[in-house]
Amino acid sequence: MGQQTHTLKQGSTSKQEQFRSRPWAATLILTGGVFALILGMFLSVSFGAADIQFSVVWDAIFHFNPDITQHQIIQEIRLPRLLGGAMVGASFAVAGAIMQGMTRNPLADSGLLGLNAGAGFVIALCFAFFPGLPFMYLILYGFLGAGVGAGLVYGIGSMAKGGLTPVRLVLAGAALSALLSALSEGIALYFKIGQDLAFWYAGGVAGTKWFQLKVMFPWIAAAILGAIVLSRSITMLSLGEDIAKGLGQRTALVKLAGTVIVLILAGSAVAVVGAVGFVGLIIPHLTRYLVGVDYRWIIPCSAIMGSLLVVFADLAARMVNPPYETPLGALIALIGVPFFLYLARKERREM
Repeated sequence: MGQQTHTLKQGSTSKQEQFRSRPWAATLILTGGVFALILGMFLSVSFGAADIQFSVVWDAIFHFNPDITQHQIIQEIRLPRLLGGAMVGASFAVAGAIMQGMTRNPLADSGLLGLNAGAGFVIALCFAFFPGLPFMYLILYGFLGAGVGAGLVYGIGSMAKGGLTPVRLVLAGAALSALLSALSEGIALYFKIGQDLAFWYAGGVAGTKWFQLKVMFPWIAAAILGAIVLSRSITMLSLGEDIAKGLGQRTALVKLAGTVIVLILAGSAVAVVGAVGFVGLIIPHLTRYLVGVDYRWIIPCSAIMGSLLVVFADLAARMVNPPYETPLGALIALIGVPFFLYLARKERREM
């Protein structure tokens, strides 16, 4: 057993040497990303249907006067919108990073594997049968729907001859997402709640309110902290389950904890922003390319870069065709779909 463990450790060391982490790049991303995020927040608060000067933004944040209309626009509409976008971007990105690390599936993403569609379907049921349900319960049902979606996708994918492969999982996720989206639209038509669900179909942070942020922030903060605590174990899993077991990792427990974190992040994000995909696919790949394969760096850097993507994409959604807004999900899909096709083609060549 000692010889086997030594061999596994040597295998782990060789892989770590092959994919060396780059802490200096991670430090640069974390520090530069925070400054870029602050800049993006100021731009997001300032620009929109009504452009507002930076001096007014500063006064509205630090010297709020409820009698000034521009201060009300900033405090009640734009600030919760941009903070919601930052939290949602971090949630989707970290969830995607954990999924890719645990499953060693380069195509793993909460949107592609049915989690977002499952959460959206259960939320549609809540609108139909429990109108006026408090937002706290919507988030809880979002967790449940994400779990059901993930379970169905893995069940369908495992029934295929040859077992689970990354491409089969994505195909099963696409089929289930289409089914659940169609059922959600049918529920919307039958119960005449299409206007309520239109926000989730389009995907966006325009309707985010302070009370929603107060409910979702503890969940997302706890889940991201849990992901950081779990990051070393996820790094071991990403090198291979046999190597992780040989290094003393309790892989079943790590996978269970990681799955719970992913469901919390995906469920709460979908409850706020709706059907926005590809954030959890693009950002972890880009982060790994920049910082290496150590998830102690990948997870916090993914959180920052995911926030940046959603904040700036939301800003672009308002600036493309003012005063109208382009759906946030559509803008991110313009980047995500070509990236997904590239990864799928690459994965097919390596099979």
